[in-house]
Amino acid sequence: MMTDSLLLLPSLRLFAGSLVFGLSLPAACLAAPPGESPWVKENFSKARLVSGTVGGADNGELLAGVQIRLEPGWKTYWRTPGDSGVPPSFDWSGSKNLKEAQVLYPAPHRFADASGTAIGYEDEVVFPVKITPEREGEPVELKLNVDYGLCKTLCIPSQASLSLELPPHTVGKGDDPLLARFFNLVPKPAETDRLPSLGGVEAKLDDAKPHLIIDVNFPDGATGTDLFVEAPSGAFVPVPKPLGPVESSKQRFMVGFASPAEAAAIKGKPLTLTLVSDEGAREANLTLE
Repeated sequence: MMTDSLLLLPSLRLFAGSLVFGLSLPAACLAAPPGESPWVKENFSKARLVSGTVGGADNGELLAGVQIRLEPGWKTYWRTPGDSGVPPSFDWSGSKNLKEAQVLYPAPHRFADASGTAIGYEDEVVFPVKITPEREGEPVELKLNVDYGLCKTLCIPSQASLSLELPPHTVGKGDDPLLARFFNLVPKPAETDRLPSLGGVEAKLDDAKPHLIIDVNFPDGATGTDLFVEAPSGAFVPVPKPLGPVESSKQRFMVGFASPAEAAAIKGKPLTLTLVSDEGAREANLTLE
């Protein structure tokens, strides 16, 4: 019996070696491809950094993206979250050879939550990031701490620490379709001959029930139409309410303020109006005196 056992040992060693080798393959497959950081699993979501090139971006511009993928039913927030929620925050302070990281925000959508109307994203979002190095021609080491809110039947905070090295000039994957898709969803500056565009604005800020009436021109057949209004310096602007569907390529929205004091807080301040449709999105500027 001892002889039989000894004869089996080489076979067992060979089998054990094959088992260890076989188990190592999935771990190797989990390694992130070039231009992507590994996924970091968080509450009901996961996040990573990606990089690539995008047609339409400035020639030679370094581009990265913060990708957040949400579990079914969960949503996260835009830079202005609406009636409730927490906007994402991006801390790049641990990065090397980074002069500036400009985060861009794809056009959001509205959704209902426990506190009213929120503004943000579902399923997944990629925030494109324009990277400016301190020293051109050298790699940029990105270190990011991103905080973002999540909401379903309850709302919770989430945080992820991500890192990715960007080589100079060539960034990750060329012509990255993921980055391109969300880069193209970032609202473009308003132009007089391009839709959507800002129509008439009626301001009744001194009324007992102060409000704004805003008309937006959309392309024929546009779907997913919406309007969001932001004010600087922490002034609050309620989420606009559509007063009806698109008719004759125009849709009307109302912003109703809770009090004259709330309305007075936006007087003289530059407002940013984000005009959204599935045909494209644009940003217009407005100052009310």
